[in-house]
Amino acid sequence: MLRFLARRTLGAIVIILLISAITFFLFFALPAEPALMSCGKNCTADSLAVINKNLGLDQPVPVQYWHYMVGLFAGRDLTVGHCPAPCFGYSFSNQQPVWGTIVDRFPTTLSITLGGAAVFLTVGVGIGMLAAAFRGTWIDKAVSSLSLLGNALQIYFVGVIALAVLVSGLHWMDNPAYYPITENPVKWFTGMIIPWLVLSIIFIANYSRMTRSQMIEQLAEDHVRTARAKGLGRRTVFFRYAWRGAMAPIVTIFGIDLGSLFGGAIITEFTFSLHGLGRLAVSSVSETDLPTLMAVMLVGCTAIVVANIVVDAAYAFIDPRVRLA
Repeated sequence: MLRFLARRTLGAIVIILLISAITFFLFFALPAEPALMSCGKNCTADSLAVINKNLGLDQPVPVQYWHYMVGLFAGRDLTVGHCPAPCFGYSFSNQQPVWGTIVDRFPTTLSITLGGAAVFLTVGVGIGMLAAAFRGTWIDKAVSSLSLLGNALQIYFVGVIALAVLVSGLHWMDNPAYYPITENPVKWFTGMIIPWLVLSIIFIANYSRMTRSQMIEQLAEDHVRTARAKGLGRRTVFFRYAWRGAMAPIVTIFGIDLGSLFGGAIITEFTFSLHGLGRLAVSSVSETDLPTLMAVMLVGCTAIVVANIVVDAAYAFIDPRVRLA
């Protein structure tokens, strides 16, 4: 297990480095001038040159990338002062430390991700198992129909409807907003309910269909039929044999979805005006803000590769047929 985790960790580091290099070099292929954002209206060639020097944009791109990566682990000295590790630099648009912005926005994204994941995993897997247990009945047909409907819906549409009905119309819930859980857990929970439910709709549809198909496939396996032939009860066969084998592909997809959401639930954050990493990523692209864009990319990429490592390591515990070399 330790050798496997070591190999996967080294592979993850290589992937993160490749993605960071590709993002960094592609940024400078854009027909844009980042220094112009800091130059103001009365910008001259001399002032533009000074800004490029202060931002380090006057150096070759490979040199800039090297200094950037060194700063992540050892910090670096910039014209505005020393930037301690992890140094993601200063934003081109507001000249604020990027790491401080990431730390400020991450709790919002974390709250949306964990709460939404808990809802769509529990509900999606639950109704998928229910449909598989009552295959061919009205319950199965109802779950399949609702899954198709959920796949057809979009977050920005459902979000607006939820705000209009639950907040403005019936006044059942508060307007979505992020409150730190350490300050007011009740307001944090009530402010996140609608984003969690809306974010979960599409995922619930996917997980219910996947769980149903995997459970039906597992129930037809030889080892499940053997367990039935030995006289084991239906509940024991369903949960101990079929359910455990069906969880492996579901856990795989869950790891990918969870890692992606940690990079920012962009549509959800925009729909409910929540300031998380997804909204920060969009603004950094529109403002040609390389330090902020790189920071969001690295956070999202790290979340995805770490989630995949955890999922692969969990296979040995979920499915006894899996053996890690």
